[in-house]
Amino acid sequence: MKFSYRPLCEGLTLKESSIEGTGLFATEDFKAGIFLGETHIWEERRRDWIRTPLGGFINHSEDPNCYISTNIHYHNGDQRELYTIRPISEGEELTVYYTLLQE
Repeated sequence: MKFSYRPLCEGLTLKESSIEGTGLFATEDFKAGIFLGETHIWEERRRDWIRTPLGGFINHSEDPNCYISTNIHYHNGDQRELYTIRPISEGEELTVYYTLLQE
């Protein structure tokens, strides 16, 4: 189906990670500065962050190739977005220096 829901953007897949459990991997090359999707959504009733499929499988690294935007002027700070920091090659695991501050 052409317009069906996809839990991950095109070019990403899940597979076993050498870091931890299941990780997020590139199935194509990505340039630096590419928006990959939302990782977390703030749920006001729960007063907590809800992980999207994208945010649920990205692993931590001390030398990450992606970052989670905490830019609070966008969507009133109610979502976090994943961007590439540097070019990522097909087959490479996507990682972030994982912190999520609650405001």
